[in-house]
Amino acid sequence: MSSRIYILLMFGLILLSCGEDSKLEGEIEKIEVDFVVERFDKAYENATANDLPKLKQAYPFLFSKHVPDSVWIKRINDTLQGMLLNEVNKAYPDFTDEKEDLRSLFKHLKYYDKTFSTPRVVTLTNDVDYRNKTIVTDSLVLIALDNFLGENHEFYQNIPRYLAANMQSDQIVPEVAEGYAKKYTFQTDRKTLLDEMIYFGKLLYFKDVMIPFVSDAEKIGYTEQQLKWAEANESSIWSHFIENEMLYSTDSKLPSRFIADAPFSKFYLELDNESPGRLGQYIGWQIVRAYAENTGEDIMLVLQKEPEEIFIKSKFKPKK
Repeated sequence: MSSRIYILLMFGLILLSCGEDSKLEGEIEKIEVDFVVERFDKAYENATANDLPKLKQAYPFLFSKHVPDSVWIKRINDTLQGMLLNEVNKAYPDFTDEKEDLRSLFKHLKYYDKTFSTPRVVTLTNDVDYRNKTIVTDSLVLIALDNFLGENHEFYQNIPRYLAANMQSDQIVPEVAEGYAKKYTFQTDRKTLLDEMIYFGKLLYFKDVMIPFVSDAEKIGYTEQQLKWAEANESSIWSHFIENEMLYSTDSKLPSRFIADAPFSKFYLELDNESPGRLGQYIGWQIVRAYAENTGEDIMLVLQKEPEEIFIKSKFKPKK
């Protein structure tokens, strides 16, 4: 086959694929999703002690029965709490853009899971508990807005920079999407590095499908520069894993080196300081993507497959 015919054939396939994707997104866009974003943070900011019974009745899941009213009243009148709520209100006077992105996420979920029911969405604060920025249940989505004020916010000065980097508004919807991804994802074991890579690869591939309007960098929580570094070094990263027989290793240090949040990945080489953290997640993402492309399986089936099957059938080859 001449190079010219090959190029024309590939171009035609790309156009066909883009057309199919566009048609699918058009179908999803027609799905009806109605919900309101309940601003508990604003209600609490404007509340007095007399308003506490109403708040408890409207949001019983936010008030522990084991905590006396005096504690909640003290919190309402607390100066630091007031500052926190004021900063949230300044950053999010309304929630229009975020709401529309959530609506699109819910439409995609409704398309791929016919049993999906639109949840109650509530914004609040949680004293910058950045390990619990969002909570997703079958019927509820909680979004702690004090964790999305921007990486350089004064409230984040004692938080490691690599964590604060993702405490911004463009991470709200990816965080919620990941909460749903964890609910749908299953695999028997997470013992080896490959198990972990595939697990997190599934979560990231879920974002590909459910929030396609979000950039790849935002899905994984990288800067564009970090994503380009990962893409440019994909082959070298893969070679390192293979040559050092890491994929099937159960060494407990490997997840902290290549999976967990960190300022950089730990190859123990000079390039470490140049690298972003979580490169094991990035490679796992590419493996799951390759599997989905090769098999054409529905997203919900992909999330249930075991790592070994995904790895073998992916026929993964890193970018050169």
